[in-house]
Amino acid sequence: MRSIFLKEIHTFFRSLIGYIVIGGFLLITGLLLFVFPDTSLLEYPYASLAQFFELAPGIFLFLIPAITMRSFAEEWQAGTFELLATKPLTDLDIILGKFFAAVFLVAFALIPTFLYVYTLYQLGSPPGSIDMGAIRGSYLGLLLLGSAFVAIGLFASALTTNQIVAFLLGTFLCFMVQWGFFYVSKLPLFVGIWDDLVQKLGIDYHYRSISRGIIDTRDLLYFISVVVFFLALTRSVQERRKW
Repeated sequence: MRSIFLKEIHTFFRSLIGYIVIGGFLLITGLLLFVFPDTSLLEYPYASLAQFFELAPGIFLFLIPAITMRSFAEEWQAGTFELLATKPLTDLDIILGKFFAAVFLVAFALIPTFLYVYTLYQLGSPPGSIDMGAIRGSYLGLLLLGSAFVAIGLFASALTTNQIVAFLLGTFLCFMVQWGFFYVSKLPLFVGIWDDLVQKLGIDYHYRSISRGIIDTRDLLYFISVVVFFLALTRSVQERRKW
């Protein structure tokens, strides 16, 4: 698994797309948070990063499928997965290696955003008047959300040999798991009866819960379950492809 992890990290940073994806993420968040007046943190009457954590899932919706789209699609297209299969590695080793590499890249992209926290910390009146508990919870929620998106993206990449199709499919599946259940819960069939239960099936409900700064084991179990579910689906697809 370690060899796959290192291989994925090396491949990502060896290609131009790695720098484009991370640079694009930082550029978009920087413009939204400090330049565009409608979403600028500088326009808020109090020091808060709530706007960043509201916008980040929408950016991750495109960022993470761009990271994972080549994970398996490229392997099948180039015929290198058969070569991996001859190594002393199990399918689970390969999947987990790619999963942890992609999660590492997501975490790596988040590190420069700590500058936003420092900036807001200094801009507070008095300096330091910022809810650090909520910020820590929001970063944890964002990392868990990113991990779930990575698992979904890997599943999408395993379904096809075309990287563009993998990107589009991954984006669609991430959107449905993130916000799809919220929109479904607004259907007349569920309103007033099952709407709250349906919303709890989506990532957005649990992400918002953790972002309040309160770590609930139910939210953690939900994210772990989503990751395990999609990684298990990915393993199933890989086994069927091999046969």
